[in-house]
Order: sequence, then structure tokens, then C-alpha cells
Amino acid sequence: MTEIPTAAQDADVVVVGAGPGGSAAAWQLAQTGLDVLLLEKSAFPREKVCGDGLTPRAVKSLVRMGVDTSEANGFIRNRGLRIVGGGVTLELPWPELASYPDHGLVRPRKDFDELLARQAQKAGARLQEQTTVTGPVLDAAGRVVGVTAKVGPEKLEQTYRAPVVLAADGSSARLALALGIAKRDDRPMGVAVRRYYESPRHDDDMLESWLELRDDAGNLLPGYGWVFGVGDGTSNVGLGILNTTQAWQDTDYKKLLASWTGGMPGQWQFDEEHAVGPVRGGALPMGFNRTPHYSRGVLLVGDAGGAVNPFNGEGIAYAMESGLLAAEVAAQALASPAGPARERALQGYVGAMKDAYGGYYTLGRVFVQLIGHPQVMNVATKYGLPRPLLMKFTLKLLANLTDPRGGDALDRVINGLVKVTPAA
Repeated sequence: MTEIPTAAQDADVVVVGAGPGGSAAAWQLAQTGLDVLLLEKSAFPREKVCGDGLTPRAVKSLVRMGVDTSEANGFIRNRGLRIVGGGVTLELPWPELASYPDHGLVRPRKDFDELLARQAQKAGARLQEQTTVTGPVLDAAGRVVGVTAKVGPEKLEQTYRAPVVLAADGSSARLALALGIAKRDDRPMGVAVRRYYESPRHDDDMLESWLELRDDAGNLLPGYGWVFGVGDGTSNVGLGILNTTQAWQDTDYKKLLASWTGGMPGQWQFDEEHAVGPVRGGALPMGFNRTPHYSRGVLLVGDAGGAVNPFNGEGIAYAMESGLLAAEVAAQALASPAGPARERALQGYVGAMKDAYGGYYTLGRVFVQLIGHPQVMNVATKYGLPRPLLMKFTLKLLANLTDPRGGDALDRVINGLVKVTPAA
């Protein structure tokens, strides 16, 4: 563990949380020459509930950060998405685009997050583990000028001051809550559970998504299951359900996972005998379910701002992208003297987030409401999956993978829809 800084070692920016969003932000801030302090409540390595799958959107940010994504460095590459449902199995390669790579990756979060945090360190960020931020420090005007924290096993109380704070503290969003930024009930939420299994499918070169999850009564649930080969002898197997039906509260997720995997071929070994570790679960805050994304000196990053994609439950790419964006906004703001000019720059983060994702997430919220109706899910799986062109369109839409300029006809349709949809 690093030495605890004193008040004389205050940073230009404090970043709370060393997940993908916080580490990406810290890396970007350090690249600009700012003194950034990255605070992480746990000690690496540490577990996180996730599917471990990285789409081309996430790969793009990794490349930007200079991360070695080779197999020799522990990544396994995938070439697309395999969709299972309605009696059909369809393989869809990732689209060939100018804006994104044509491959995805898988890497367990247990060491993926540490890899990004160390990358931020290499850039010059000061990483401090075992530091649980307990609240904001306010000046006389009510503006955040730092954070309080408990440090190390001894839980020593410490204060860290900075003119700008980035809250990348995950779905708990403790800093946002302390500022009165509550979760929005008009935005979707999801819950996901996953487990690792020793399996011969560990080196699958495609991410696999199962669209037919059913409750005890046989009703189709609004969500999907996944099977992602990790490449180390295990597969990450899990499922996610949306809160658009009563099933959200009534479902026993561990039981559902066991029931679903129990219907798979025995040679895949998704059973208790070959399980590695317990079933773990977590929340998926989607579609900007916590706004505004800036308030009184604090910018919300990733899950803290509800930045999970409501179409597919993907969070890592949007955490990294929002972290990089927040860092750019903070760097520009700190180039101005404290006062109205700096505040205007920081307020610009709200508009920048809406410009980046607002219309798309509005469409996603409509999609979430639709698939909350079992009859819609039945029609979609029965009549949609057998049509490859429609599924190619669906893949681009759900994964948010289009070229913003030019591209093919599908890109132009999706980009047009996003452009005319209001960023609510």
C-alpha cells in the first residue's frame, strides 16, 4: 500500500474508484500533466461481477490507452456474437467499420481492472488502494473541494482536497447520493449473476448470447444469458434480467441460472461439479438513471451516472468512454482560473454526455419497455432470428457499432434514428 499523502500533497483532481471508468479518467488526466489521485476502496486483485466480455467499443478505448491486448498478455480475442434462440443459432461477425476494430476480447475483471489502474499509474497517476471514500468536503458555498476517506485496515480518517472530483464509485454512487443526486425511477435497471465453470468451451472465439430465459411457469423473461470463454480453462456463464416486469422482484436468480445451465449439453460442464467459485450478482444502472452528470465540482463517471447501455447491458465500454470524456472536460476546466469560466467548462460535461449517448439511450429505454412484454419477446425470437439482415442491423444497434460518417445503409438508418431522438 502506498504512503498516505498529507494535506500538502493535494491533487489537481481526485478520482474516486479504480474501475475501468476511474482508471481511464486517471490515465487521461495524467497524460495532460495534471496531478491526479486515484482512490480505490479495495486492494488489487479484486473480484467484480461482470461477463468479462469486451466489445469493439471497449477495445477501442484500450487501444487508445496503449494497453497490450495480445493473447500473450492474457486476453482472448473473439470475432463476433453467436445468438441462440427460437430454435435458431446465428453467428454474427463484428461489423467491419472505420471507427472501431473488428474484434472483441475477454478478460476476467479480477485482473482487468488492475491492469487499467497500473496503466494509469504508468502515466503518472497516484493510485492509493484500501481507501474508502466516505463523503465530500464542501466549502462555504456548498461546492465540493475534496473527499473524506478511511484508509487501510486501521481505517484511518483522511481528507484529500482537489478543485475537481470525479466520482467513478460504481452503482452504489455514494458521492452522488451525498450530493442529493438520487436514482431516477423512470430509467431502467438490471440485475446480473454469473459463475465460472471449468469447460471445454473456454477457448470459444465468439461471445454467445441466449435470448430465451424462462421462469418456472415458462414465461419468457426480459433479458438474456451469456457464455463467454475466458481462455484459461473456464467459461464465464451468466444472465441478466431487466426491471420491466414483476419477474425483477420475484425471480430467484441463482435458481434461474442453475435451471438454465441444467438444460445445456452435459459435456459443456456447466454444473456444480465443475463450478469455480460461488454465484455472484450485481446491479446494472442503465440509460442515465442518475442525473445530472455534473454538480458542484463533481463529475459522474460510468455506473455512478447510470451509463450502462440499456440495449445490451454493456458497462465497461461506456465507463471507459465517459471517464475519458470527463477527464478531457476537467483538464479544460482547470486550464481556466477558478470562478465562472471554470464552472462553465465543467457544466459542459452534462451536454457532452447527452451528445454522446442521449438519443441512443432514449431509444434504449423504449426497447427495454418493449421487451418487458413476453409477447414482444416471443415474436422477436420467432420471426427475427431467422432473418440474417435484420439480425445484422440488430447487432449494430444493440452494440452501438456504426460509423458516424458514411458507413453502409444500416449505419445511416441507425445514425438517423439516434439523431432525431431527443436526449431526455
